[in-house]
Amino acid sequence: MIDEHFDIVFRDATIIDGTGAEPIQADLAISADKIEAIGQLSKATGQQNIDASEKVIAPGFIDVHTHDDNALLVWPEMTYKTSQGVTTVITGNCGISLAPLKWDNRTLPPPLDLLGEAYCFPDMKSYLQALDEAPAAINSASLCGHTTLRAGAMKDLSCAASPKEIDAMKNNLAEALNAGAHGLSTGLAYATAMPAPTSEVLELAELLGTNDALYTTHLRNEEEDIESALEEAFLIGKKANVPVVLSHHKVAGKAQFGLTKKTLEIIKRAQLEQKVHLDVYPYHASSTVIRPDRIKLSSKTLVTWSQPHPEMAGRAITDIAIEWETTEEEAAARLLPGGAIYFAMDEEDVRRVVQFPESMVASDGLPHDKKPHPRLWGTFPRVLGHYSRDLGLLTLTDAIYKMTGLPAKTFKLKKRGVLRPGNFADIVLFDPQTVIDCATFESPTQRSDGIEEVYVNGTCVYVDGESTGKKPGLALRRI
Repeated sequence: MIDEHFDIVFRDATIIDGTGAEPIQADLAISADKIEAIGQLSKATGQQNIDASEKVIAPGFIDVHTHDDNALLVWPEMTYKTSQGVTTVITGNCGISLAPLKWDNRTLPPPLDLLGEAYCFPDMKSYLQALDEAPAAINSASLCGHTTLRAGAMKDLSCAASPKEIDAMKNNLAEALNAGAHGLSTGLAYATAMPAPTSEVLELAELLGTNDALYTTHLRNEEEDIESALEEAFLIGKKANVPVVLSHHKVAGKAQFGLTKKTLEIIKRAQLEQKVHLDVYPYHASSTVIRPDRIKLSSKTLVTWSQPHPEMAGRAITDIAIEWETTEEEAAARLLPGGAIYFAMDEEDVRRVVQFPESMVASDGLPHDKKPHPRLWGTFPRVLGHYSRDLGLLTLTDAIYKMTGLPAKTFKLKKRGVLRPGNFADIVLFDPQTVIDCATFESPTQRSDGIEEVYVNGTCVYVDGESTGKKPGLALRRI
């Protein structure tokens, strides 16, 4: 028995610690920003005592694939994340990071416009300092985007970078890594990065190995050429001697349905030779910028935002095309710049990747979309409620490991992702019987049910369905 006084004591909780270990029934105490004790604490007193019987306490969820770079500064309460139990986000994915890039009034080339218009940080140090000076409710760790590096070094993004331009990119990447960025991300499927040959990416990735950083990639192709795209990612990781994270692993297009049976076997073989990780969002629809060439791959395409036609947000491109008396591809072109949701995936493929033992849960949500994909608000409760409890595809313990301990280990987030005395008190308290996502494609900003309390660095940021207004989040540097 521990006879001490703590700031908060959670009583009689089911504790799932994030390591994959079986749940235990115990009390958990925190003081200041740390977990102090886990066990039978009946003799301990708390300034605040919380009855957690019939509830689960888990580490705060870590969203490893986000585009929250600018949202952390614009909407620091981050309710769309805290309402899911998320306490840490990884930003700068798909080759798109807010830094290092200072952009003038020229039109931003897609997909950089997914982060809004706030490209005002010439280096990673100034971006991280801005987060220090105006903290958000949650923690964040940043990647440096390859497309962002290209935009800062090149006048013409439709070609491969010259040696001089690569040197400029390397200098900016080195600064970002020195400032604390956790790695380099690429989005080789986008027009602004597609012209970059493997050699260009490899020259940048070679800086990662000496800095103990990692390489995350939105593959060059997620359709018919996904196998060669996987091999390119493995080659870069192997030659640069860095861990590889495959972003939002999926296959798209009806002709590829079922192909994850093969891609996951390819990933398993690669894991025998090098460090390869992957993340997945639990939906059979993707979301990104409007790309007229992708319309034919989708059974349905919904507009999430359009600069020239904002009134079309939430509508199907098929209906818009009929109204405009044009083809779907021509309608998509008229909506540019804009964003869309593409229904081009098979639910069985999604389930297969969700069940894959080494996959991490991620939202890939786009907070600046006028009518976003529901994954922005619903990802983590959807896995807990729908895929784990209702469908039984994975145990609650395994689901939580994919959201906590595994991401913390992959991204080397020290003293986070696991409930252990001495670790930071990033904690979520939820009801395992009621937790579920409520966001839908029709109403995508609905808060989830069952997430009762969320703590970041020991401070409550979400309770009773509302943000508290507290902003204890930290910008987590790699070094």
